[in-house]
Amino acid sequence: MSIRQDTRHLYLQVIEQIKRDIENGIFLEKQKLPSEFQLSKSLGVSRATLREALRILEEEGVVTRRHGVGTFVNPKPLFTSGIEELDSVTGMIAKSGMTPGSQYLSAELIEPTEEDRKRFSPLEVHSIAKVERVRTADDQPVVYCTDKIPEGLLPIDQIREADSLFNVLERYTGKTIGYAVTHIEPIGFHERISPILNCEPDQALLLLRQMHYSQDDVPMLLSSNYFRADKFSFHVLRKRV
Repeated sequence: MSIRQDTRHLYLQVIEQIKRDIENGIFLEKQKLPSEFQLSKSLGVSRATLREALRILEEEGVVTRRHGVGTFVNPKPLFTSGIEELDSVTGMIAKSGMTPGSQYLSAELIEPTEEDRKRFSPLEVHSIAKVERVRTADDQPVVYCTDKIPEGLLPIDQIREADSLFNVLERYTGKTIGYAVTHIEPIGFHERISPILNCEPDQALLLLRQMHYSQDDVPMLLSSNYFRADKFSFHVLRKRV
């Protein structure tokens, strides 16, 4: 498995070779890579060169290094989406060729907090429907969702029967969700949510907090979605200004 010598830096060749070996099934998802000594010897490079390659591969999310344990191949995300593309979780799962589903954990009317009132301003919000669901792909849990909708926009009995809140909210109100203001936060193991999503103890989650607005700027849906980071990948197109 010795790498091919060319004019590029050796660590770049090592990165390419390891990615190729993963693609070809030599190293499998969640599999532990050979030790640094074994891998550097088989590639014909120094351990310093190998460590630099592994550092970059970890930054790219290809592998995970566990101190004192070893380096493991990360599973490839099943779903990928541009963060600038506003789509429902249902839509993302369906586009991947898998069957979306929902497991309802709770649905209740609550009194809005002061923060809720500010977020939904200028609407006058007297009560909010709070819904907790687990979104599934081919019956496997992949996203934990907490959604808040002013009761005046959508009765709670309509929510309990909904698979896609986007669709039922748009049908009921006659308004189209046009955009969302999104805050992204990577988090580690969550005591309550991670077990629900069948996460390993070291599995990260990606939290997207979003306020969805109609095309005429009416706040309609406040969501906190916890995505399994090994299942979902988001990217963004940035332009120089």
